[in-house]
Amino acid sequence: MTKPKAPTLRQFQDRFPTEEACLEHLMETRYGLTHECEKCGREAQFHAVTKRRSYACHWCGHQVFPTADTPMHRTRTSLRDWFYVMFLFCASRNGVSAKEVERQIGVTYKTAWRMCHEIRKYMSEVDGDTPIGGPGKHVEIDEAQFGGVNKAKTIVMGMAERGGDVLTKIVPNVRRASLLPHIDTNVIPGGAVHTDELRSYGGLHKRGHRHMTVNHSAGEYVGFQGASVNAMEGFWAQVKRSINGTHIHVSGRHLWKYLAEFEYRWNMRRCPHLMLDRLLTAFPR
Repeated sequence: MTKPKAPTLRQFQDRFPTEEACLEHLMETRYGLTHECEKCGREAQFHAVTKRRSYACHWCGHQVFPTADTPMHRTRTSLRDWFYVMFLFCASRNGVSAKEVERQIGVTYKTAWRMCHEIRKYMSEVDGDTPIGGPGKHVEIDEAQFGGVNKAKTIVMGMAERGGDVLTKIVPNVRRASLLPHIDTNVIPGGAVHTDELRSYGGLHKRGHRHMTVNHSAGEYVGFQGASVNAMEGFWAQVKRSINGTHIHVSGRHLWKYLAEFEYRWNMRRCPHLMLDRLLTAFPR
């Protein structure tokens, strides 16, 4: 069976050739071109309003703005440019820099930076934080440090279900009081939890998990009965490679947005053909 592939640039351009096509897609996705008007209460057809990003009820003229409460809300930047940058985020494995967006669509760096951060925040909302693990599942947990020097580094805790999703949380330190509450909230009891031998993870068996450890200090990568955190470390390697190569540096203040972007891409890795569609159809009504 052929593995589904992400859409190509040509396919994207054919699907959204004009500004009007993008606005119509938003309207159809969020409201439908025919729906009950919230003002007059009648089933109505909505038609595009000339020179405005809105559609009007054919009965009473009440207008609906498809870009409201989306990353494109109150922006003067072309919707086609917004859709194209979302395409870039889904087509790239290593992330997209604001400088690259500035070069490709011809906006200012400030505009490109804002677009990228709004899309990352939107990716976080779409991906969500659905708990992972549970009976019969294996969850790998590990920590990583990003940016800064020594005490200025940002610590991130990662939880990855084997063959499933990954979740990341920024934590102040690696003490038990900082790590275990995130496990309680995001990992369903009843399955196996794999960690290294950090003492902060002690007591997981009392929380309903089968705790399995791997001893990295002894040069161990796969421990007793298959214990490992290799999947989680693979995710960290991908994120760090991308930050170093694409963004050079990411501040601790904004790191959570970049992590959300890579979480979304990782969690959609088995269905790349749906990655862009999911972003373009998940706008709230």
